[in-house]
Amino acid sequence: MEQEEAETNMQILLDFLNRLRKQKLEELNKIQNDLQYIKEDIGAVEKRSIEFYRAKDRCPMKLRMLVDDSFPAKTLPALIDKHNNGVTTGAHNLQGWMSLANTRNKVDVKAQASSQGFRSKDAYGGSDSAYDTNSGLSAARKRRVHSQFNDLQEFYLQKRQHWAKQFYKQENKDPNAMSNDGYNPGLEDFQSVLNTFTRYSRLRVIAELRHGDIFHPANIVSSIEFDRDDELFATAGVSRRIKVFEFSSIVNEPADVHCPIVEMTTRSKLSCLSWNKYTKNHIASSDYDGIVTVWDITTRQSLMEYEEHEKRTWSVDFSRTEPSMLVSGSDDCKVKVWCTNQEASVLSIDMKANICSVKYNPGSSVHVAVGSADHHIRYYDLRNISQPLYVFGGHKKAVSYVKFLSNNELASASTDSTLRLWDVKENLPPRTFRGHINEKNFVGLTVNRDYIACGSETNEVFVYHKAISKPAAWHRFSSDMADADENVGSYFISAVCWKSDSPTMLAANSQGTIKVLVLAA
Repeated sequence: MEQEEAETNMQILLDFLNRLRKQKLEELNKIQNDLQYIKEDIGAVEKRSIEFYRAKDRCPMKLRMLVDDSFPAKTLPALIDKHNNGVTTGAHNLQGWMSLANTRNKVDVKAQASSQGFRSKDAYGGSDSAYDTNSGLSAARKRRVHSQFNDLQEFYLQKRQHWAKQFYKQENKDPNAMSNDGYNPGLEDFQSVLNTFTRYSRLRVIAELRHGDIFHPANIVSSIEFDRDDELFATAGVSRRIKVFEFSSIVNEPADVHCPIVEMTTRSKLSCLSWNKYTKNHIASSDYDGIVTVWDITTRQSLMEYEEHEKRTWSVDFSRTEPSMLVSGSDDCKVKVWCTNQEASVLSIDMKANICSVKYNPGSSVHVAVGSADHHIRYYDLRNISQPLYVFGGHKKAVSYVKFLSNNELASASTDSTLRLWDVKENLPPRTFRGHINEKNFVGLTVNRDYIACGSETNEVFVYHKAISKPAAWHRFSSDMADADENVGSYFISAVCWKSDSPTMLAANSQGTIKVLVLAA
């Protein structure tokens, strides 16, 4: 009996050790593959660096030749003794003149560097202050990398492994194929992310807009949106008014109170706005009575009113690719698709949960994302609504917003105080973003190609880079009467909107204050 038990124990131990060896060999194989990627990429980056510095070394030589050629041709003969075939007593003057020219050139280069944001030393020794500034910026960017090293490492390896698989799947392709300049596409993707992530570290206020009594609860801005050309922006909220402002006048003509260029009064409190991306003067709104309205801001009149929703409508969105189509979502658990050419809805999707947000895919008029109170996001092909293409789960509370960064990337916000980034094409595991506080209010969500921004119930705006789980920058709204107002802690950011392809954004809070913010180094 003892011998049998001993043999059994040995067999169990051996089985454990074999399983452990297999696991560690798999981990080692993965690490070896990762190290091979890193080795190849170090070689590619070093090669490009050498080419860059060689080009840089040639540049000062060209600059010197330009300076030499710029000396006045008529001045030199006067300083040269033709009879002695050399430099006369005027040689001292020539040396002084050239010294002065070089001094002036240094000043000119420094001024040019300052005006153009040029931070490296010039060909003649350059500006130490410019060099110091460059060193300071470089050190700051490296610190940002070190502070988010784990996220960046994960993103780099994810991109590298993804492209290795893509090449492996294709016949006659090398898994380690490079782009024309020696970079693997995965490394190209990562460098783009690294460049954008390290470029900014804070939000700077460049303008501020206040209208009405800032401490009146009826000033909450529920939605703020730029028009097609980013020339105008509109606000809407519980004040029952749609206000349209000219962006350039807000930024270039500071004033305590800016007047809207258009103002339209509605019967009910407003929840959402969406500009038509084709017809510049058309904007859609959704309200607390469940009505979806299409407005003409030129005539200040409603063009269409859709009243099929039975409860509060939280969200409305115009299609980018089919500008006559729009979609809405409501507390009646229905998603409805409308066409501006007809009065009744084109399509209706019945769901079992309240709808908080709807959004068209920017590259398609038949794909729609829906965020709902049951903690899920559903991605539909409107040509077959019997079931969604995907159901994305992971949020712990209601999904308050959904927004597309691209045709494949979808961001969501929830009252579980997280944002998530989903891939609607590959259905990959999401990235989760944490740092802001959002437990009960609609605090806004806006996206561009690289950044996701949202509000917080701490009266702050948070900006995340799409590859990094922690905030890249944030800004706190302050109250002029913060010390005197006992309710200051209840204020929150209520709406945010990026300016297209720009580091500039609009943010509004529950006091009715609107700020123009820009990402800065």
